[in-house]
Amino acid sequence: MPRGLQLTFIVIGLVVIGLLLFYIWRQSRLLNEERLRQKKAEEFQAKRKEEMVESIRIIAIAVEEEQVEYSEACLRLKGLLDYVAPELLSQEPYNVFQAVHEKLEHMPTHRARKAADTEMVQQMDVERFAIEKEYAERIRQAASAIRHVRFE
Repeated sequence: MPRGLQLTFIVIGLVVIGLLLFYIWRQSRLLNEERLRQKKAEEFQAKRKEEMVESIRIIAIAVEEEQVEYSEACLRLKGLLDYVAPELLSQEPYNVFQAVHEKLEHMPTHRARKAADTEMVQQMDVERFAIEKEYAERIRQAASAIRHVRFE
């Protein structure tokens, strides 16, 4: 084989090796960036879950100390438990949060409540207070119990 053809093949081989090295380096960098993004997302989710668990405990303490209306506590706890530990909502004594939520979910909240007719709001309050009274003991028991749950 002529010397010039050998050199041409060597140069082509070196170019191919260089291109492959560049491709490997780029893929490695993309993989590292993806791992870093994944790690940050996991840290964010862990922190978010930690904050939700802390919120659950604070609301439970507020229920025990009667610093919050039971209906509001149930709505908030049900929402938090949906993300942190949805399986608890079907277990005693925590299923009371789900039960109260289902009885109250038709009632408007926030802006919709403010925009509603005063008479309608009063009727809803009577209904809400009746529900709170009916479930009061179960709500207190569930709130006390949930403070001691170890969320994984």
